[in-house]
Amino acid sequence: MSDTWLSRKKHIRARSKRQKNSESCAIPSKNRSVGQQPELRADPPPGRRPITRAQLTLEGLRKLPRVVWLLGLASLLNDVSSEGIFPLLPTFLATLGAPMSFLGLIEGSADALSSIIKMAAGKLSDRGPRKTLVASGYAMPALARAVIAVAVAPWQVLAARLFDRTGKGIRSGPRDALIADSVAPSQRGRAFGLNRSMDHLGAALGPVIAWALLSMGASLRVTFAVAAGFGLLAPAVLFFRLREHEQLADRSGPLDARPSSGALRPGFAAYIVACVLFAFGNSSDLFLLVRAKEVGWSATYLPLLWTFHHLVKSMAALPGGALSDRHSRALVVGAGWTAYALTYVGFGFANQWWQILVLFLAYALYHGLAEGAERAIVADLAERGARGRAFGLYHGLTGAAALPAGFITGWVWDRSGPAWALCINASCAAVGAIWLFALSFAGPLRRSSTT
Repeated sequence: MSDTWLSRKKHIRARSKRQKNSESCAIPSKNRSVGQQPELRADPPPGRRPITRAQLTLEGLRKLPRVVWLLGLASLLNDVSSEGIFPLLPTFLATLGAPMSFLGLIEGSADALSSIIKMAAGKLSDRGPRKTLVASGYAMPALARAVIAVAVAPWQVLAARLFDRTGKGIRSGPRDALIADSVAPSQRGRAFGLNRSMDHLGAALGPVIAWALLSMGASLRVTFAVAAGFGLLAPAVLFFRLREHEQLADRSGPLDARPSSGALRPGFAAYIVACVLFAFGNSSDLFLLVRAKEVGWSATYLPLLWTFHHLVKSMAALPGGALSDRHSRALVVGAGWTAYALTYVGFGFANQWWQILVLFLAYALYHGLAEGAERAIVADLAERGARGRAFGLYHGLTGAAALPAGFITGWVWDRSGPAWALCINASCAAVGAIWLFALSFAGPLRRSSTT
């Protein structure tokens, strides 16, 4: 009995001593003056290593809802299909007797149509089921690529590309609104980063699959048909597996999601202005491939360079999106736009093949830092009932600005050379970055990191 009483007394004394030590060490941060020592932290238990940022990022990815992963898989399959055809399209048009100017007509008119539809589809998605719009937006390009595989005249390729870009215009805004609604604000950068990462991974696999088919003796038409088959898997996944409201994390607006139930927040217009300023310098990546060929890359190795570029973008998108969840999204995007400007200056003055390789590696830094965070800011600045409209405006206006960007770049390139053309692109990107930094430090975006 006495032994039990003594052991219990020792246990009470030891526990009170531990409590006193913890109370003396745990100084509340709000009561700490400037001259006081920082708050002491307990060491991790013996045998257990501290959790790294990489582990936290992987844990955050595992917690993302199924909606985000399904939309990422659809993006991957669609880009396997798209990029399996896109690099071969100029060669195919040449076999049909079309001049190179016709390629410019196809891409310019397709992008213009896509920009107009993006704004209308984004607004429409706030009224009706987004799943139908997104799945249809992936089905239409797959069907269009099947038409390209059997086309016998250039105008048929033009019609197919217009149908393809119509699908892109329909799905872009509703898809991003679905992603934004399915995660908490603190996970938006990571969610959009995952979507862009899987998109770029598909864009890296597409040219490799096309190269393998052609190496085995397949014709361009057979290659296009296989690519179209990969594209048809994307809408099939969404039609049968996607449940639009199964993971509704953001309940900031009514469930009916009519246009009157959500509004665009202060700062949205200023942010779109910054995006449009940058888009005036965001010309087609085809110019960079042309520049690589001028410097010394042969046509045989250009697809491998393009694959390498997309692989790096895929790896950079995830950490870039996660970074924007921990810090100011506007600063992360501004840093990406700055990297874009510096990289384009480098492309303008590069004269060695290895310089092009290094520049494509640095160019991926822009995509990793900016793409996911750009979309996350749009979601931050729009209430749930207005996010389809917000993403429609974002995609539509930036897409419309890319049209004169491509035309001006080509016009200056023909008259003054690539250095002048690419440096003009860099200047527009720098102006957009400066405007965004101003919004971040002294404007409405200074608190929009995870709001």
